[in-house]
Amino acid sequence: MEETSLGCVCKQKICSLIDIFMKRDHMRDLRRYLVLKYIQYLVLPSSNTLLTLLGLLGSLYTTLILKSPNISYKCTVVFISHLAKADSLVFVSMVSKRIVQTFDAQILPATFTTTLLQNFLTANTHISYMLLSCVACEALLITLFPAESRHIRTVKHARQTSNIIWSLVIAECIIFQMAGFQEADIASFGINSRYIWLFHFSYMAASLLRSLTSFIGLSLRIINVYIYYKIFFNASNTGDSKT
Repeated sequence: MEETSLGCVCKQKICSLIDIFMKRDHMRDLRRYLVLKYIQYLVLPSSNTLLTLLGLLGSLYTTLILKSPNISYKCTVVFISHLAKADSLVFVSMVSKRIVQTFDAQILPATFTTTLLQNFLTANTHISYMLLSCVACEALLITLFPAESRHIRTVKHARQTSNIIWSLVIAECIIFQMAGFQEADIASFGINSRYIWLFHFSYMAASLLRSLTSFIGLSLRIINVYIYYKIFFNASNTGDSKT
């Protein structure tokens, strides 16, 4: 009897905590998540294990937050939800790598597996870069042209933009994956030699894409810095004028 009552009390406490969590205003948490992602991808773009783990935990927490009824789905929230989804690629890459190392799986050629695991990380990075840049552009529009840009800053447009970003990055990773094939891999997969030209084309396209993405990545960092400088400068001028 006492165990039953204790179980009921624990269940009630857990339910009350969940209820408090779901009804809490989480917009501040989402802003903190964005700051973490900006630091992870645009301020410290080099691989950092601690930041990667914090990013994964932040994405998991953000996924729970987005289920709260208090979250209104606006343009920024759509980008944040896709940003959290992109971190699932990092988790898949880490788990797959651990499985390959533990069981020494050789189901696929080594070069194919290595390229595939790298492509998960590449897709995560490039998707995150562009989604964070979309958030920055939206913040700039809100600051400078709040009324004029209202028809652009819609949930529909945010979803369409996010889907386009995913499609472009997936296409990019397919090219990288095909370029990772070697002659031995092509033979082991039983691919007709008439289609080898397609892999050679992918290799050349991948080389061009790597140079292009490096340039775009650097440009996005500069653009994001400029956008937030512009927002801060505009906010400072507004504050001075009111004073």
